[in-house]
Amino acid sequence: MSGRGRPRGSTAGLVLAGALLALLVTGALTPVGRAEPDPAVVATRGEPITVEARPFTAFEPGKPDRVRFGRLQFRGGMELSSRHKAFGGISGLKMLDAERFVAISDKADWLTGRIVYDGSRPVGIADAAMAAMLGPDGRTLVARGWYDTESLAEDQGVLYVGIERVNRIVRFDFARQGVAAPARLTPWPAGLQGLPTNRGIEALVFVPKPSPLAGTLIAISERALDPAGNIKAALIGGPRPGLFTVARRDGFDISDATMLPDGDLLLLERRFTWTTGIAMRLRRIALATLAPGALVDGPEIFFADMGFQIDNMEAISTHVTPTGETVLTIVSDDNFSFLQRTLLLQFSLADE
Repeated sequence: MSGRGRPRGSTAGLVLAGALLALLVTGALTPVGRAEPDPAVVATRGEPITVEARPFTAFEPGKPDRVRFGRLQFRGGMELSSRHKAFGGISGLKMLDAERFVAISDKADWLTGRIVYDGSRPVGIADAAMAAMLGPDGRTLVARGWYDTESLAEDQGVLYVGIERVNRIVRFDFARQGVAAPARLTPWPAGLQGLPTNRGIEALVFVPKPSPLAGTLIAISERALDPAGNIKAALIGGPRPGLFTVARRDGFDISDATMLPDGDLLLLERRFTWTTGIAMRLRRIALATLAPGALVDGPEIFFADMGFQIDNMEAISTHVTPTGETVLTIVSDDNFSFLQRTLLLQFSLADE
């Protein structure tokens, strides 16, 4: 299927994008080195930080002319770094439009900012800011022992975050309160109690209208397996709540998921072995196959291993350009290790 067409489900992202634009106008995005921003604005936007970017044009090192990889076309990538002590560990991402984004780290921090482009190629990060996530009582999530925030989804300005170590899903009224929004508990799906603390919910996707599953929060575990060895997942809320499973193949685990404009689900998966190193792939799942009791599977549309510019690829988000191009943004979690990198990769979904 073509990646071109009319954007669907874009209203939700516009809500948050509008909120961030309002913060820009009020001075919340004052760059480091200029006059200090208003503390009241920082409370909703976060602390401005500087993110350095090293762009690259070759996804396969030494072969800059090769741009087609599976069903994807490489647009460009960046290696990101910052002197800010909280930067790194990026585990969830939501593109609000082609430039503005909200991301989370696995240490329960918000990261917001804007991707800078040279034509269609990402070359930098601007207007970046970070802040600690707040719990229901106003204390930080980390102070409550709620950390390992691994998944991020959005619905009309409300952000859902999955916390793997404590098996909780919380929501934030981000469009109204920004990073000052306190977490509110979301009911945990029945039947998913007792997930492994380091293999719990790794992907969240909110299904927008006009999908038949509109209003459903899809939650997929990293590697919580049923007796048949399939990955446990849940449909939370919506018209058909219940549990389902995702076929686990080739030793890959789930690291994130996103929805394509046609409504299909795209799974970001990773695998690590001491002999082959890290690998990533994308698997496309027809949303119509998701139902209580279902075992879902789909074709691989992309694969990359250590011979390419990848790391621990952890977060994925989709946006549609004004020309109808479907763009995937994929970010790695460096685990706050000097041995790993924070990479931002962008691909477009190629025509068949």
